[in-house]
Amino acid sequence: MTTGPLVGVRVLEFASIGPGPFCAMLLSDMGADVVRIDRPSGVAGTGPNAVLQRGRPSLVLDLKNAEECAIAARAAALADVLIEGNRPGVMERLVLGPEPLMAANPALIYARMTGYGQTGPQALTAGHDINYLGLVGALAAISDGKSPPRAPLNLLGDFGGGALYLAFGIVAALFERTRSGKGQIVDAAIVDGSASLMGMVFGALATGSLARDPNANLLSGAAPFYRCYACADGHYLAVGALEPQFYARFLEAMQVQDYARHQQRDPVFWAELSALLERKFASKTRAEWLTLLEPLDACISAVHTVEESLNDPHAVARDMFVEVNGMRQPAPAPRFSRTPGAVQGPMAKPGEGGREALARWGVS
Repeated sequence: MTTGPLVGVRVLEFASIGPGPFCAMLLSDMGADVVRIDRPSGVAGTGPNAVLQRGRPSLVLDLKNAEECAIAARAAALADVLIEGNRPGVMERLVLGPEPLMAANPALIYARMTGYGQTGPQALTAGHDINYLGLVGALAAISDGKSPPRAPLNLLGDFGGGALYLAFGIVAALFERTRSGKGQIVDAAIVDGSASLMGMVFGALATGSLARDPNANLLSGAAPFYRCYACADGHYLAVGALEPQFYARFLEAMQVQDYARHQQRDPVFWAELSALLERKFASKTRAEWLTLLEPLDACISAVHTVEESLNDPHAVARDMFVEVNGMRQPAPAPRFSRTPGAVQGPMAKPGEGGREALARWGVS
């Protein structure tokens, strides 16, 4: 039996890459009835997409074929939510844009996932996560100022500023529909979401407290009390001793308490202290340092590899990872006390189970 807070919500997903599938996975994990429309050449469910494609059946349709396009339109007429991640104008050319589909189904939430949004001078421009982060200033903000900026995987743009805001927009629109009875278009642009995630940074800019020098930025890795250090065995520790009480414990444990005479947030001495701590951390293994530092409760922890994270005691205790068809993968999040989410099944191959799923909706 399907469980989760979104049980009963029907979602029609037009297959795309990255943030679109991740959003659909989140909705499926929360109990939504999601059906994915794949292209005839689709490779959904392979390689790194395997986890993102879990929990929903697939129907292969050639949307350039009028008869098969009509099947998609009939499905949209019975859906609560439609997700698409094409460039602006593509769905309109297929006659699957919001105007005809919402005329047939006024309660439809038409959710559009793009990099630059549906409007603006760059709306039709090709791009990826790194381009969107560059536009909103995120890449520059996380740069160390010594080497070219590096993207934080595609966590910040595609999945944070993109998929999570798309999912939030969908759920907000569904809630509003309970009052109005009407659907609406959700225009989720990665640049918009990424800019929103940068709210604290733009707040610092507006109030004159943004550090222009990356080496004076509290959270960029320049501060000796908020960065990672290499240990003797090549593993790393993450130090996040921001608060004064944590900072004091950290300095004492590392036997560098003389630096307490400086104002903690004065960047003048940061480079000197960082260099000293680098030498100290290089003298012991990660395990040795954890034995010494973890009892301090001063925000110091191991930097795990992806493989190590699967077996971390905290991850195991919270069941943060589940096994689906022999594949370890993140469990649904967040947790609900009465209506817990669950993985509805493994990835479906293109064309697997979709016709049966739409038949249950009443689509012929």
